Amino acid sequence: MPTAVVTGASAGIGLAFAELLAERGHHLVLVARDGARLDALAAALRSPGRPHQVIPADLTTVAGCRAVERRLADRAAPVDLLVNNAGAAPSRPFPENPVAAEEAVLDLNVRAVLRLTHAALPGMVARRSGGVLNVASVAALGPGWLASTYPPSKSWVLAFTESVGRSDLVRRAGVRMTAVLPGYTRTEFHRRAGIAASEFPGWMWLPAARVAATALRDLDRGRTVSIPGLRYRLAGWALRHLPRPVVAPWCWDPSRPSGASAAGGHPANRQDPP
Repeated sequence: MPTAVVTGASAGIGLAFAELLAERGHHLVLVARDGARLDALAAALRSPGRPHQVIPADLTTVAGCRAVERRLADRAAPVDLLVNNAGAAPSRPFPENPVAAEEAVLDLNVRAVLRLTHAALPGMVARRSGGVLNVASVAALGPGWLASTYPPSKSWVLAFTESVGRSDLVRRAGVRMTAVLPGYTRTEFHRRAGIAASEFPGWMWLPAARVAATALRDLDRGRTVSIPGLRYRLAGWALRHLPRPVVAPWCWDPSRPSGASAAGGHPANRQDPP
């Protein structure tokens, strides 16, 4: 039976990945900080014949990463799919955040993705099979969220996935890598980041299950980038290709007064990160 490691599995998109993969018959290795929530999730999910494994770990720390790396590098129990889903955003604009809080965001969004992928890929390449899903954000494509280190961290995830996933070594081995770029998704992310999600229109939100299902489908199809939802594929095109002066007035900027745009004080549609 295939085995999948899912980080940030206790809620949101990570939970949706866990539920879909369990339905597909995967044995799961569930990773998050809250061990009690992981235990409850592992017991509730459909099991393919052996209990799902849980690894309580804080991936902002080297020790937490190492705990998951050891499982990923275990050749006796190979991992077929790694889902780097765990992520965080600063709660306040840069530089109002303490530098330690900013570093923690980079540790989780960048360092953990690098370390866990580095642990998983050698075995996948040697077996000539496997996949890595890295959850980024549509904000990775351009200045959709100003005054924050979150979009740059997700831009790194996108660039990393494209660089490694399209390399001859990985492609020749039949290993697939996909960067997932969600838009507004109903998860605990916004509450944890101190962002009031109630002010944004309902039509902009995607269910986490749809994001996960689209990502798994695109991974199966060998796509390097997955953007769930037509509205966000269009937004992604605009962020990547339109001139910055055209895009800037529509950016969400938590450092400016409510209702003032980035282009000079005119009201703007505030756009929230996924």
